[in-house]
Amino acid sequence: MSEKISVSANDVQQIKASDLFVQALEKEGVCFILGVPGEENLDLLESIRKSSIELILVRHEQAAAFMAATYGRLTGQIGVCLSTLGPGATNLVTGAAYAKLGAMPMLMITGQKPVKKSKQGLFQIIDTVGMMMPLTKFTHQLINANNIPARIREAFRLAEDERPGPVHLELPEDIAKELPDRDVHIFERSFVRRPSASSASIEEAVRLIAESRHPLVLIGAGANRKRVSDALLSFIESSGLYFFDTQMGKGVVDERHQRFLGTAALSSGDYVHCAIDYADLIINVGHDVVEKPPFFMEPGGKKVIHINFSPADVHRVYFPQVEVVGDIANSLQDLERSLAAARVNQSHAIEHDLSYFEKVKVEVERQIRERCDSDAFPVLPQRLVADVRKVIPDEGVIALDNGMYKIWFARNYKAHKANTVLLDNALASMGAGLPSAMMAAYLNPTTPVLAICGDGGFMMNSQEMETAVRLKLNLVVLIVNDSAYGMIKWKQSQEGFEDFGLSFGNPDFVKYAEAYGAEGHRVEAAADIVPLLEHCFKVGGVHILDVPIDYSENTRVFTNELSERICLLA
Repeated sequence: MSEKISVSANDVQQIKASDLFVQALEKEGVCFILGVPGEENLDLLESIRKSSIELILVRHEQAAAFMAATYGRLTGQIGVCLSTLGPGATNLVTGAAYAKLGAMPMLMITGQKPVKKSKQGLFQIIDTVGMMMPLTKFTHQLINANNIPARIREAFRLAEDERPGPVHLELPEDIAKELPDRDVHIFERSFVRRPSASSASIEEAVRLIAESRHPLVLIGAGANRKRVSDALLSFIESSGLYFFDTQMGKGVVDERHQRFLGTAALSSGDYVHCAIDYADLIINVGHDVVEKPPFFMEPGGKKVIHINFSPADVHRVYFPQVEVVGDIANSLQDLERSLAAARVNQSHAIEHDLSYFEKVKVEVERQIRERCDSDAFPVLPQRLVADVRKVIPDEGVIALDNGMYKIWFARNYKAHKANTVLLDNALASMGAGLPSAMMAAYLNPTTPVLAICGDGGFMMNSQEMETAVRLKLNLVVLIVNDSAYGMIKWKQSQEGFEDFGLSFGNPDFVKYAEAYGAEGHRVEAAADIVPLLEHCFKVGGVHILDVPIDYSENTRVFTNELSERICLLA
């Protein structure tokens, strides 16, 4: 490996723009860049070679973007990815949308042909900045070397500011070669303290909570931030309220908590949705309308308190009556103190009836246990979820791609800690599960990390198995195999359509793993799952588990049984 040589900012007159670009990234704390370079990136690539920043070469730009976004999700700091112009840049687009909807800070760097003088016409040239505009918080083509430090500082500030998201900088080939002026300097990172919510909004929230009879707490993706978990747990325990979460809010509070009702994994009609419908007040912590809505507001219906870093995006299904806007942890602490003071001073008579939520919790727990020890083969989803939960420790991470199994895991798998269930319920893109798990494994080499992918989603970025092996990751990939796009096939059946256009063939996944230098394992009985997972995590390295799945339970559980039993809770 080449020796890294740092270039001093005092030697600006001796460096070119690409060196200055990389120095600014170093100042921002960037340790690595993921991507697939092209010929328009060669000056930048050389500058990276001489820097303290590591280049992590991947096999497809989309995977680089998914990994960079996941780095942002897990750390709160910007993940950085790189591509060339044209087709390389377009391959980043899905990852940009993934980061934008999922609120993950990420910087995309793309190359471009010379902008001042070029003899290649429009070969490979598209308007990358225009393409990125609706998908980013900031996008800019660099046309002056002297502006590079300011543009990078602004890009990082915007990407990490709440609500976080992706930003994009285009570095043309000729600009990368320019020599900046001697007086150009690199900016220091600024210190930012998020504002606290107003006392008036806290007081109004206390009033609504006091006046409600059946309040319920919702935990969304925005609560998956540092400091929020402890504040939220304290608020729940001091108030005694029940809570549920969205798919991207799983684990902010340990889901083994006695007041946890479940995860809103379906659109409606589940036991958790019975509790939501019954509630007269939702205390909404960190959710916004980007994630698939766990409830719908109607005029004259339940009231909602919006607690978030940013004001609500008002939608016809979401128009909260009270907005507590500011740092979420501080807001929860202020709300907890104000509620306690209201009880002591008897300024508000707080009399909640939570008995219905107790009934819902009993029913939810009963159904989660149902068939979780079935020996049926192909494996039932309930058994798969239960066995994975048995093997994964509290701090272990599962990263789910998108498919029918995601609903089963969101609903039945209890997350014990924040960011230990990585799934996407915003863009909900197939192909993200493996790269997301790879980043989790890269950041936490001693923590068990399990990618759970359908056969369809896995094959969309399966080439990254080579990257995982080359990086010597400790990673297990569990492929849920039904030789079909299972979720769409189920929906097709539910809507009365003929089975058409959604089935395919698969490679031999055991041999496929071995071709990349990984280990492959075929589950041939339900009893194989736990010992195989334990073996894979014990020996380390990269593994694939091929698990045949029986999705016949989808209709029984999510259609027939819910419609028959749901009214029993009334």
